[in-house]
Amino acid sequence: MAELSTIARPYAEALFGVARADSAGLTAWAELVAEMAQAASHPDVRSAVADPQFDSAQRVELFASTLKTPLSIDARNFLALLVENGRLLLLPEIASEFLWLKNRHQGEADAEIVSAFPLADAQVAELVAGLEKKFGVKIKPVVSVDASLIGGVRVAVGDQVLDTSVRAQLDRMRDALVA
Repeated sequence: MAELSTIARPYAEALFGVARADSAGLTAWAELVAEMAQAASHPDVRSAVADPQFDSAQRVELFASTLKTPLSIDARNFLALLVENGRLLLLPEIASEFLWLKNRHQGEADAEIVSAFPLADAQVAELVAGLEKKFGVKIKPVVSVDASLIGGVRVAVGDQVLDTSVRAQLDRMRDALVA
């Protein structure tokens, strides 16, 4: 997976540069890139754009026709670049990298918070405040429940994971006893 993100990063950085200069704004570009990524993830679209009977221009038009959002010249040029380099199917990874760049630029970070039990709004707010202090960025939480954690929470912010779940503690104890 790291290899795909390494390939996707330069495309995301180039697109981010275009998006920053565009009057539409980063949010509009992030939504468009997310829509492109979703389309590129669909099995029917993947097989259609990989079909050798289509030339590059036809692939761009075919892919553009799957999107609800009308494409600007810059977006079409980006699609054409991806098609020419055989990277169109990397759009989900490019979208992920683009979102990371956007969040970093805006001083934000997504936090995946997984709890063993449903958290009250006040608990989430308290946890987010602590995370914002620790990481020095505005946190956008995505909260979910996973009963297999038994108790506690697991928080992922970017590539950093804070796991205070009972499941993680039991796993650490097991590893210590086995070693």
